[in-house]
Amino acid sequence: MDSPHTFLVLGEALIDCVNREGEVLEVPGGSPMNVAIGLGRLDQTVVLATRFGSDERGSVIAAHLSSSNVETIDAAPGLAHTSSATATIAADGSADYVFDLEWDLTQDMVSTGLWSHVHVGSIGATLEPGALGALAIIQREKALGASISYDPNARPAIMGTPEAVLPRIEAFVACSDLVKASDEDVEWLYPDLSHEQVVEHWHELGAGVVMITRGASGVSAYARGIEVTLPTKSTVVADTIGAGDSFMSGALAALAQRGYLGPTGQARWDTISESDLEAVVSFALDCAAITVSRSGAQPPTTSDVRGFSPS
Repeated sequence: MDSPHTFLVLGEALIDCVNREGEVLEVPGGSPMNVAIGLGRLDQTVVLATRFGSDERGSVIAAHLSSSNVETIDAAPGLAHTSSATATIAADGSADYVFDLEWDLTQDMVSTGLWSHVHVGSIGATLEPGALGALAIIQREKALGASISYDPNARPAIMGTPEAVLPRIEAFVACSDLVKASDEDVEWLYPDLSHEQVVEHWHELGAGVVMITRGASGVSAYARGIEVTLPTKSTVVADTIGAGDSFMSGALAALAQRGYLGPTGQARWDTISESDLEAVVSFALDCAAITVSRSGAQPPTTSDVRGFSPS
């Protein structure tokens, strides 16, 4: 795990109970786990610090992670059951969630100084007590030279009100070299601000690159002095579960390939070129398009992306 390109991902692993027209399908999910799976399938070295039970659902998650070359850290076993999220799919492929989730993470579960890049997001960054441990790990590893990424991936059903979670979300933003958020995240957290005002605010807090995804309307990426906007890649949509997570893992893999992650790459964030930023976003959009063409969170492999052609 001491590779110079090792990713550490912090956050929840759970079972998505996907309800489509009254039929329920159980598949592994959880935003941070999806990102870890995506990185593993894109041939990155990745370790997921998470919690899941020793029940049948936990065994499904363990097998899913192993099949995508994701190592796991679960230094405090003994959860009564594996967490779940019930996702009801609408006619347009979007999903609404109801959660049954327990989350705990402490600094001592994760070894110090082994990580080139640390990613955190969603419930794992907001639900106590685990969110406190996640923030402490992020701050510790950033001080040791790791680059950091964060995806708020807001889930109002379990996070509460924007006012309640905003201070913690902004604490993670302030630590991050890359923040990826959806337009829905931004509008829920900052209903009185435009997207551009939120980006400016996050830059002032300390974020490096900010990417705002807008579903079928594409993505805008903002570095200091640079803005890149690209359309969504055309494909037939099965559902949107895991699309943002696949975008995130695709962006991270592309940034790693271009030398922007870890202690040697961190200083380059303020001078990222427009061509590099556009290439990163384009690759991430390919990953997302492949994922939405499949049911459930099933991110692509490297060979899938190489063979992808928008419809």
